[in-house]
Amino acid sequence: MVTAGPGPVLVATEAADVTADMVIDRLNQRGVPVVRFDPADMAGGELTITALFGSSDAPMAGWLRTPSRRVPLEDARSVYWRRPVWPAYEHLDEADAQFAAAQTRFGLGGVLHALEGCLWLNHPLRNLAADYKPHQLAVARRMGLTIAPTVVTNDPDTARQFITAHGQVVYKTLRWTPYERGGTAMTSWAELVSADEVDESIRVTPHLFQARVDKEADVRVLVVGRRVFAVRIDSDLLDWRKDYSALSYRVIDLPAALSKCLLAYLEYFGLPSGSFDMALGRDGAFHWLELNPNGQWGFLEEATGLDMAGAFADLLAQGGRDVPV
Repeated sequence: MVTAGPGPVLVATEAADVTADMVIDRLNQRGVPVVRFDPADMAGGELTITALFGSSDAPMAGWLRTPSRRVPLEDARSVYWRRPVWPAYEHLDEADAQFAAAQTRFGLGGVLHALEGCLWLNHPLRNLAADYKPHQLAVARRMGLTIAPTVVTNDPDTARQFITAHGQVVYKTLRWTPYERGGTAMTSWAELVSADEVDESIRVTPHLFQARVDKEADVRVLVVGRRVFAVRIDSDLLDWRKDYSALSYRVIDLPAALSKCLLAYLEYFGLPSGSFDMALGRDGAFHWLELNPNGQWGFLEEATGLDMAGAFADLLAQGGRDVPV
């Protein structure tokens, strides 16, 4: 395990990431050095990683080198794992590309994962563990959060019975996945579904069906460390992500008990940060919908003026020891 040093913050993200730029700008204002890199750059030889094991008393030593910087791994203050892209090695044939991609994930990824002694926002293995919606639902109930009746099933009879019992029911994907049809990129929104739309084809894979919340508004909650930012999102949309131009935003304060539950939720998964989606029901209750461990928030800062980027920068600049995965 490599412990955190007084050196730079490592920022792992794709080349065009405006949200990461916001955090890096705040780090620059605080005089904190930054080394930005993307795993995709390894395919072209622009990123180099070297890790030494068994050559000293330290469990691991080595360095990360980009075209402009070389940083000893033991100097890393913290790691901001934002939106990195793993190389596809498209210039290689299929077999070699698969081999190279796997070696990179488990080589570069494995070395970076060994930096568990410094602060991660967030560690990718913890992000992965927290990204399973059925697990999220069970943890939400355990934390005392309000959730709508939900079923995950690939049995058509069970799905039809659930929809009939609850009336208006929403279908949601269990995970966003890149998808193309006829060469056109597609995406999936939360959509109302009727019992007669369910056929035998759902046997192929589990589906998530959830009773529709009679909502007054949506709420996106960003937690960074112990700081909680809550934004009310008003629209007439079932899924507000379908049309950002139709949205209006308002900063709100969450009930103290709810904030405490959300903080406990992140602590359960060992996450310093996360974005929660909730629905504010017409009954006044906050209905938990899901957690995105690495959700987008830049648009909310632009709309509300909340210094979310500053909160990330403060935590990354502070550094410190992380809990081993």
